[in-house]
Amino acid sequence: MTTGPRGGRIDVHAYIGAYPFRQVPHPEPEVLARVLEREGASGAWVGSLPAAWHRDPAPANEELVARLAPHPTLRPAPVVRPDWPRWERTLREAVDRGAPAVKAYPTHWGMGPGDARMDALANACGEAGVALLLTVRFEDLRQRHVIDVAGDLSAAAIRAVARAGTRCRIVVLAAGRATIEEVHWALTPDEQSRLWWDISWIWGPPEDDLAHLLRTLGGARLLYGTGWPLRLTQASRANLALLPDDLATVSLASADAVIAGR
Repeated sequence: MTTGPRGGRIDVHAYIGAYPFRQVPHPEPEVLARVLEREGASGAWVGSLPAAWHRDPAPANEELVARLAPHPTLRPAPVVRPDWPRWERTLREAVDRGAPAVKAYPTHWGMGPGDARMDALANACGEAGVALLLTVRFEDLRQRHVIDVAGDLSAAAIRAVARAGTRCRIVVLAAGRATIEEVHWALTPDEQSRLWWDISWIWGPPEDDLAHLLRTLGGARLLYGTGWPLRLTQASRANLALLPDDLATVSLASADAVIAGR
């Protein structure tokens, strides 16, 4: 794998802040910056972990930007909620602050597949030139608190957003092999080219799902992500290190390629 631990990769799936349902260790940006340096990553796209459960994400977005300001390698990915008043202004503010991407959580907001509001957000992100980050899950269903009632983001919902606009670049976080294949092979080649997946929930040995997807989808559709602080950063690095020898020269996509729309 040519994007090794010192390959300068960007982690597209990281958070800071408290998790509402259990204590997570070291959710501070200072710790994240040290962890990325240890892992040989050059930076991260960072979201606010509690913001997914907030009715109004604006205060969490402001806190996110302020807490990341001392750490130039940590770039904010604020939440834009398309059913909230003046969400277009929130998107413009994210662009003005140099955010490479914004986050949306349709299952937490009661938006099913094909919701016109998510279509509008996807098209607006395409026009603004920022990526749209969709999160399939934060934790396995078996681990979730009884009051955490939002289900996993479905393959149908991901396909609907991918088909909503021809310019939107979408990164899906925390998807497993089954979801990835259900979405990817149902899309046209043009739609596939605007969709990326992070590797934080793709199993390595013994299932070897990551190796299978690298052989079938190719590395150009997969991005480095960890899910910190809900998941250990070492898991993604270990899965890359344990790839079979025939995949030693395969590279993951870069976050820069997503921004450029390649």
